[in-house]
Amino acid sequence: MLSLDPLGLEWPCSLGSKDLEEEEGPWGGGSGPPPPGYFPGSWRQDVGLDCKGCPEGAEARAWTVYYYSLLQSCLQQAGLPETQDRSQVPRTGFPGAEVTLCILGSPSTFLSVLLEAGVQSPGNMLLCLSPAWLTKVPAPGQPGEAALLVSKAVSFHPGGLTFLDDFVPPRRATYFLAGLRPGSGWGREAAELARDLTCPTGATAELARLLEDRLLTRQLLAQQGGVAVPATLAFTYKPPALLQGGEASPGLRLVELSGKEGQETLVKEEVGAFLHSEALGDALQVAIKLSSWRWRGRQALRLRPRAEVGMVADTVLALLEKLEEEESVVVEAVCLPARMPFPGSPPPGPELAVRICAVVCRTQGDRPLLSKVVCAVGRGDRPLRHQNSLPRTLEVALAQCGLGEAAQVAVVRRSVKAAAEAALAAVLALEAGLSAEQRGGRQACTDFLGEYGWPGDRGWGPESETRRRPALSPRPPPGPGVDFALTVAGGALTPVALELNGGLCLEACGVIEGLWAAPRAGLAAEEAAAAAPLVETMLRRSARCLMEGKQLLVVGGGGFSKKFVWEAARDYGLKLHLVESDPNHFASQLVQTFIHFDVTEHRKDEENARLLAELVRARGLQLDGCFSYWDDCLVLTALLCQELGLPCSPPAAMRLAKQKSRTQLHLLCRQGPPWPSPSLHAVPCCSLESEADVERAVRQVPLPGVMKLEFGAGAVGVRLVEDAPQCHEHFSRIVRDLQGEADHPGIGLGWGNAMLLMEFVEGTEHDVDLVVFGGQLLAAFVSDNGPTRLPGFTETAACMPTGLAPEQEAQLVQAAFRCCLGCGLLDGVFNVELKLTRAGPRLIEINPRMGGFYLRDWILELYGVDLLLAAAMVACRLRPALPAHARARGHLVGVMCLVSQHLQVLSSTASQEALQALHDGGLLRFNVFLSLEEALVPSEYEEPYCNVACAGSSPAEARLRLLGLCQGLGIDGPHYPVAHFLSHFK
Repeated sequence: MLSLDPLGLEWPCSLGSKDLEEEEGPWGGGSGPPPPGYFPGSWRQDVGLDCKGCPEGAEARAWTVYYYSLLQSCLQQAGLPETQDRSQVPRTGFPGAEVTLCILGSPSTFLSVLLEAGVQSPGNMLLCLSPAWLTKVPAPGQPGEAALLVSKAVSFHPGGLTFLDDFVPPRRATYFLAGLRPGSGWGREAAELARDLTCPTGATAELARLLEDRLLTRQLLAQQGGVAVPATLAFTYKPPALLQGGEASPGLRLVELSGKEGQETLVKEEVGAFLHSEALGDALQVAIKLSSWRWRGRQALRLRPRAEVGMVADTVLALLEKLEEEESVVVEAVCLPARMPFPGSPPPGPELAVRICAVVCRTQGDRPLLSKVVCAVGRGDRPLRHQNSLPRTLEVALAQCGLGEAAQVAVVRRSVKAAAEAALAAVLALEAGLSAEQRGGRQACTDFLGEYGWPGDRGWGPESETRRRPALSPRPPPGPGVDFALTVAGGALTPVALELNGGLCLEACGVIEGLWAAPRAGLAAEEAAAAAPLVETMLRRSARCLMEGKQLLVVGGGGFSKKFVWEAARDYGLKLHLVESDPNHFASQLVQTFIHFDVTEHRKDEENARLLAELVRARGLQLDGCFSYWDDCLVLTALLCQELGLPCSPPAAMRLAKQKSRTQLHLLCRQGPPWPSPSLHAVPCCSLESEADVERAVRQVPLPGVMKLEFGAGAVGVRLVEDAPQCHEHFSRIVRDLQGEADHPGIGLGWGNAMLLMEFVEGTEHDVDLVVFGGQLLAAFVSDNGPTRLPGFTETAACMPTGLAPEQEAQLVQAAFRCCLGCGLLDGVFNVELKLTRAGPRLIEINPRMGGFYLRDWILELYGVDLLLAAAMVACRLRPALPAHARARGHLVGVMCLVSQHLQVLSSTASQEALQALHDGGLLRFNVFLSLEEALVPSEYEEPYCNVACAGSSPAEARLRLLGLCQGLGIDGPHYPVAHFLSHFK
């Protein structure tokens, strides 16, 4: 395997010491006409490609027509319909209030991203085929920054449907990704459009130049990422600051030159030492090239035998004459292909080599994630380039080379994953230390590896269609990837990183995924969409863009378990104003405005809503939204939103959901169309306010039953009752012990201590967290709960994502959604608790706010979706920017800790400090809900103190890790059998 750039060069048959010395020079070609593309097929030519008010010259117009034809050809080959022209009837939309993902680049390069985004966010992925379709305008209040407006684009929708649209007024981009190549012509125009934008940007010329410097990226991978790279010797002339003073890396030698002349002795000494060093291993040849963004893809490559020291030194000296400041001459080992013995007799023909491209994306929390691995296979005695070989999966490629053992293939995949993710982590760490100017804008960062380059040697033309001057053609359309050669090091198969630009990676992924009319059947779920993590990142960053600076009123600060709200708000740039009863609440110093107001007297909610509205107006607060995540304040919040004209579910719906017996009885009556009706999921119950009510209820509700507080939370006071005496006994105990808010703050006693008796239904318990906007279901997340410690119902354990079959999961989601709609909950983030019985889902209760305990943290960790941000967006009348089909990035299994069972270990082996240290080290996820003082209540009324969870690639792996951890920390025991609580997750 050769460590070569896919330069688009015509290679000689002999690989001795030959060069391709045709016209050679740094990148910087002027504009020119598009290449003579050949697009078999027919489609309409009379489409409205002109952008009103932004006329194009003849040459620019030719490029626009070229790219439109290329798009139609790509769609045709993918078996998708032709783009429909709707430009005669402009789209209106809501500028500044909707997600707008914009790509300016080659359709063939980005088609997989465009189609995936059309599914995840229909109509919001826009492809611009000309810079003239975009306009930068100064951003008010943000000096030096500009908003990017889209006047015309091709929009993408589910099923591969595309439309050519005009936008009046123009749509405001919330995410921008451009194909960039430093230089003049369209590349410069695209670079200028990407610079200093207010919206998130996935590529700028400044960042592209950093990644274009082969020496810089190689040093970065070796030193910061610990990634294997080819042995390299570099002569650099006045190196950039990022290359100065770095620590030496094994096999990577940097020689700083004071000048370009008179360096013969130094060069010969360094070259001789390098070629004789052990770092080159068994390499027989070295490659010599110039390194900087100016020369990427614009030079001939020189291959020299390792034994010819003088020839290598002379080549280096000749190239030194072409250096400018901050450029280098690089001598690197040509990696030998790994020899993998075939079982039985080897096949006839030359030995094969594998080149691997790992597509890696930035995900939630700035963590790299390997998305897809595609491979090229070719003769081991010739340079191997992705575009000269049909892409294939890693398993197929290795099998063709003689490695078919599943365990060995898994080892290679893990090695590639670790190296690729380490490479992107190193890039992200580098960018974190750069200024906004160095990155090309405050919102600019690399979301996936790759050069985002205009691939043509003139203008935008894609090199894959350009063959006018082979020796000068730049690299083919780059994709987001890390390119590896597979070699043997230390007796083990080792991926060696060649470059950060995998060339044709996205198109190669399209072939693997079946975008080009290939069948999709048989692919594993994790192999289905290489672009999915990138699109999810686009949506996540778009949500931040839309919400930055929004003014929100929060009603009720919540307790210890809601401390994350204030940190998250600061991270998102939200401006929060708080209404809270406690004048000393810890959040009073963390908000823009603190309004001390008694919100605990719920009999006066209507009056209090009017008073609060007057206070808000008197203070001149210009609110974008108002919401609450605290049970006690949900009805008051709905009334206040009604007074202020802010979006929220109706107060009547909130009241209905807040009182558990009313919820069930209301849904039991909803038996009309459409079918199935929510009555199928409701459970018979009776409200209890007196002993007489208890006597009546035991005659109406089948026993055994469940008694609970009407307005309760946290399963406090919930109990299984077998007969009438137990019902009377439990009712009397609750009436005596839990009379008001002071007896147990935060569980809803401000609404009174009325109870209900409902039928006990057998089955597994599940939480369904929903995001609903305008009555539409945008997202649903299902988790499984373990068996409780009867007769109590305090939660013990949980698993996410659900282990149910897809049909059962869908039943739960639809049941939860139907119940919410049946109560009139049309806008918000809701938590629905259900049981899955043999007869289908049955409703336990609806919490008309985001899920409590660990749920927000787990969903954010697994799916990259923040329920808090989604709730804030709905409150601002903004459709949450969520993927249509979020994919979990693993599995979490967790167990609750109770003070009554774990006080000793919580004060020793499992102290908060010890658990937090394990969390910070990535060994577990730790969510604490109460202070130890708050948790010290009678065991029959206690709430969980914390949750400890472990992650895994499968539920079984996560479960086994958690069980071992609980046994080691002392959480597991005879009176708290963790293995039993996890038994539902097998």
